[in-house]
Amino acid sequence: MAGEPPAPGESLVVDTLEPRSPASRIPVVELATLLDLDTLIDRIADRRVIFIGESHDRYEDHLTQLAVIQGLHARGRPLAIGMEFFQQPFQEVLDAYVAGEIDEAELLRRSEYFERWRYDYRLYRPILTFAREQGVPIIALNLESELTRRVGEVGIDGLDDEQRARVPDDLDGGDAAYRERLKAIFAQHPNERGQDVEHFIEVQLLWDEGMAHRAASYLSDESERTLVVLAGSGHVEYGVGIPSRLQRRLDVPVATILNGNQRSMHPAAADFFVYPQRVDLPEPGRLGVMLESGIGEEGARILGFAEGSSAQEGGLKAGDRIVQIGEQPIATYADVRIALVDGLPGERVPVSVLRKRTLGGDERLAFEVELR
Repeated sequence: MAGEPPAPGESLVVDTLEPRSPASRIPVVELATLLDLDTLIDRIADRRVIFIGESHDRYEDHLTQLAVIQGLHARGRPLAIGMEFFQQPFQEVLDAYVAGEIDEAELLRRSEYFERWRYDYRLYRPILTFAREQGVPIIALNLESELTRRVGEVGIDGLDDEQRARVPDDLDGGDAAYRERLKAIFAQHPNERGQDVEHFIEVQLLWDEGMAHRAASYLSDESERTLVVLAGSGHVEYGVGIPSRLQRRLDVPVATILNGNQRSMHPAAADFFVYPQRVDLPEPGRLGVMLESGIGEEGARILGFAEGSSAQEGGLKAGDRIVQIGEQPIATYADVRIALVDGLPGERVPVSVLRKRTLGGDERLAFEVELR
């Protein structure tokens, strides 16, 4: 279309028969018409689905998501929050958390958050806390990682019958632009495992189709709620990830919102760009240990130490099994992350370990370790 700027990666082709110069196609933003977030929320309040993209490790993106959710809630919209970073088999855990039946630590433990996602939980905590306080349902959108990992290895055609039953039966991988975009992403990353590009594309397709299928199923059952979908920007931008696949299943009005910082201002990328200031969480306090959960043993075993580890300097050794940090008993790696979720550098925490004696049984030892 004449006057439309090229999408990222496209070249501007000048039509010599067109009287306008290439400069006339340069996008211009009229600053006097910029919206504030309240006005944006008013504009999208009638949409059935609102997609808010994120960079997973950018706290300002999650604060923007929270502000939109709070604004819609304040306007009386019945809401649900769909989250990429929780996997579908753990829906009952999310329901129990929102209902107040389990606490935050049990949510993290039973959803296997630290094994399946691993991004700093504090990034998402304000959203989850608000949902619990206000009784807003949280919907686990993503398919389980066991399935997507297997597709990465053998492709969808290589799945067994039980695995294939978990795949949505209406996959659509025919979008050429979608495929080319994924091929470009694949080419930008080292392929240490020798993964096939087609298997990579199928994994991304399965993520997008799986989340869209789950969202459409929820909306079909909950006809009064607005669904706010929180997912990586790559699943939202240009509408070709989750949004178009949801609308293929369910004809509902949607809006897409992306952080506009450091991205090309192309009108097809999203309905709205927001420009939040950078906000960083305080650095977390760390023990500086590499761990594995003991198999058939109590505690989390120390495999090794990071350079300059305060735990090592404090007297802990490889092979020790951490069994308590502060008041938190330790059985798994997740328990260690839960115990330290609010720990800050400089804080001193008591750590108890079991250490094998040369002769006899294990010895329980207590240390005080300064987090770094």
